[in-house]
Amino acid sequence: MKKLIILSALVACTSGLKAEESAFQASLTPDIAIYSKTTEISGISLNIWGENPQHGVALGFVNGSTGDSSGFSWAFFYNYADTYTGVEWSLVNYGKTSFTGWQAGMVNYSEGKFNGLQMGIVNYAENLNGVQIGFANIAMNNGWFNEFPDKLATGFPFFNWSF
Repeated sequence: MKKLIILSALVACTSGLKAEESAFQASLTPDIAIYSKTTEISGISLNIWGENPQHGVALGFVNGSTGDSSGFSWAFFYNYADTYTGVEWSLVNYGKTSFTGWQAGMVNYSEGKFNGLQMGIVNYAENLNGVQIGFANIAMNNGWFNEFPDKLATGFPFFNWSF
């Protein structure tokens, strides 16, 4: 009975997958992995250092999400993404083009558009549409930071927002 349940779960996970899509990825580095780094992962990724477009759960030391990705990404050290929707938890989280969701870590950095919540010691967003909670919160599109770095806002050491 246990084998039937496991087989059914595997069939359910892999049915409907495209030719360049997989339900499971394991990688030591982006080039030493079960699937190439261009294969979309719609399921679970277990990584020492992984880098794939993904829609699912990524667990590892360093998780990279390329292209348009979504899901839950937990890394011991570092999460990075091009365009991501979902949750990133790590010591350091980085969003390049856009991020929608929740980043939680020691340092959260969004180079592009950020929509959602950043929680950490240092939070930085070029274009924030949301809330930052931490010891140092910087949103470059917030009026308090118009003269940054010459003048620093004194009002948002623990809480910052921009809508």
